[in-house]
Amino acid sequence: MVVRERDSRGVLAVFTGLMLVMLMAALDQTIVSTALPTIVGDLGGLNHISWVVTAYLLAQTAVMPVYGKLGDMYGRKVVLQVALVVFLVGSALCGLATNLTELVAFRAIQGLGGGGLQVGAMAAIGDVVTPRERGRYQGLFGAVFGLASVIGPLLGGFFTSSLSWRWIFYVNLPIGVVAFVVLAATLPGTSERVRRRIDYPGAALLALALVALVLMCTLGGVNYKWLSPEIIGLGIATIVLVGVFLQAEGRAAEPVLPPRLFKNRVFTVTSAIGFVVGFGLFGAVTYLALFLQVVNGASPTGSGLQILPLMGGLLITSIGSGQAITRTGNYRVFPIVGTFVMIVGLYLLSRMDASTSRLTSSAFMFVLGLGLGLVMQVLVLAVQNAVDYSDLGVATSGATLFRSIGGSVGTAILGSIFSSRLASQLAAGLRAHPSIPGSEVAKLSGAGSNPAALKLLPKPVHDLYVGAFTRALDRVFLIAACVAAAAFLMSWLLEQRPLRDTAEASTGIGEAFAVPKPVDSFAEIARALTVLIGHERRRQLVEQITARAGVDLSPAAAWLLARLSLQPDADVDQLAVTWDVPAQRARAGFDELLSRGMVSPESQIRPDIAGDTAAISDQNRVLRGTVTPLGQETADRLIAARRQALARLLDGWEPERHAEVASLLSKLAEELQAGPGLVEAR
Repeated sequence: MVVRERDSRGVLAVFTGLMLVMLMAALDQTIVSTALPTIVGDLGGLNHISWVVTAYLLAQTAVMPVYGKLGDMYGRKVVLQVALVVFLVGSALCGLATNLTELVAFRAIQGLGGGGLQVGAMAAIGDVVTPRERGRYQGLFGAVFGLASVIGPLLGGFFTSSLSWRWIFYVNLPIGVVAFVVLAATLPGTSERVRRRIDYPGAALLALALVALVLMCTLGGVNYKWLSPEIIGLGIATIVLVGVFLQAEGRAAEPVLPPRLFKNRVFTVTSAIGFVVGFGLFGAVTYLALFLQVVNGASPTGSGLQILPLMGGLLITSIGSGQAITRTGNYRVFPIVGTFVMIVGLYLLSRMDASTSRLTSSAFMFVLGLGLGLVMQVLVLAVQNAVDYSDLGVATSGATLFRSIGGSVGTAILGSIFSSRLASQLAAGLRAHPSIPGSEVAKLSGAGSNPAALKLLPKPVHDLYVGAFTRALDRVFLIAACVAAAAFLMSWLLEQRPLRDTAEASTGIGEAFAVPKPVDSFAEIARALTVLIGHERRRQLVEQITARAGVDLSPAAAWLLARLSLQPDADVDQLAVTWDVPAQRARAGFDELLSRGMVSPESQIRPDIAGDTAAISDQNRVLRGTVTPLGQETADRLIAARRQALARLLDGWEPERHAEVASLLSKLAEELQAGPGLVEAR
């Protein structure tokens, strides 16, 4: 991959566009939750409310693996732009939907674009910045993804209360147009194309299997009896499609999900836990908003504010656990504790009713968020710590894939349980209150879950509906708690292995929120290495490199020597600006090299003051130096020592077996990463 050098303003412009598209795609996973009661009140279809969330997640999950390879083949710029157009078309259509069936179909279109936005934005980093900067910028995407997860329900409620639920989709249009223009003007088109084999059959079979499973979970017990021919047929179709998918993956040259991964116990266990995390996160957010608005009478904006404690708890423990794992190297305990806390949180939510105060419900949600955060951090890290380099890319994306699948299936299953339970509770309530006339029963059915319509019902009817609604949601959260209990038992099967340095790079906010990544082992290794060499310990790393190379130089002098050997025409001040090194430190390093005979001076007066004798001083001279034979030999030893140090970070993965990794190590070694912290080591 050819990376073009760009000035800081150019990089900022590109990243503005990339972060906008990532924000839009991530927001649309959660922004609809607080608008669902109002949407259903306008369009009807309470029984299939989960599909508004599920359709987006399903479509997004199915296309993510394909988009990454399309970007390699045809260029990430054009593929990202196509995905953005699809996303915006889907957003516009969602805002225009006149019934729930249309909205679900248009949400699927939106998801087809959203999957490309998330993967494409992450992959485009390599076309914009050099390897040494990649880790820093990828962390920004993690922050955006985390922000979207936190503010999505709040924004959904705000638009619904202040304008209309349709604006949660329309708002994407002006933002998307701005992002499209910025990316068209600033994102470079890649000159190189990589020949890839796209596993279209695998992606299609995976999508069909998920659709069959979700349909079975959604329709079973609601539209059809569980033992009806329709539901049994969907169950058989799911099993057959999964079997055909596994066979197809075994034959595919570049499979979406290689079957051999499931022979790895760590991958299997973390996939199951990730499934439950998605199940709990999306299911809880979707139905909590319903509870807060229908039972507690909160406004859409108010329900969004009340869900913030859940997201806050998730944020606190996901980041905190990452830092703890980095310090201790122990990751196994976190999913065990996290799934247990999830059980407690979901059980507490099942105890809520109309008399539960807002403070109490917020505390219950905070507990659930704490549990989710403790689990999310470990998923990517444990997988990366357990697989070979050749499987690193697909295993990393697989961790995200199962979280998305869990969100889709979990939302559907909980939706089916809720609809079935609500119908039975309403029927029981009406039998217990024969005095309620038929006309009021008709009003009750028409009110659905629309809070505004519910307020207009007579008090006996309103109380009957709220009671049935509460008991239906109780069952939803109890079932979710049982699923979390299964994950708790599975988490004890997770092996504790010595933590690789490259896995340690997966303890940032990006991994905590499971930011989607391209299915590319090299891209993941590049990210991990650049994160590691950007950590605070880089000063110690440089000191160790100089010691191993047998060179008694300060970090500033060692860095400058390597740079001058690779860029003989550059002056010291120029290099200091380019590499963000204080000029005074760089000049001190130059003086040290002069005194050691490693460079010969080529100082000259700056042209802009050449005629002003009074202004001439050491600070106004352009410092250049020719590296002497002694200096060149020392620089070669430093670069070789750095390459060996980087290779050790790969923990057993042999770079010599993978030409692209060997090339990356050489490039990073030649760059000899610098920064203010590094050159101030002495």
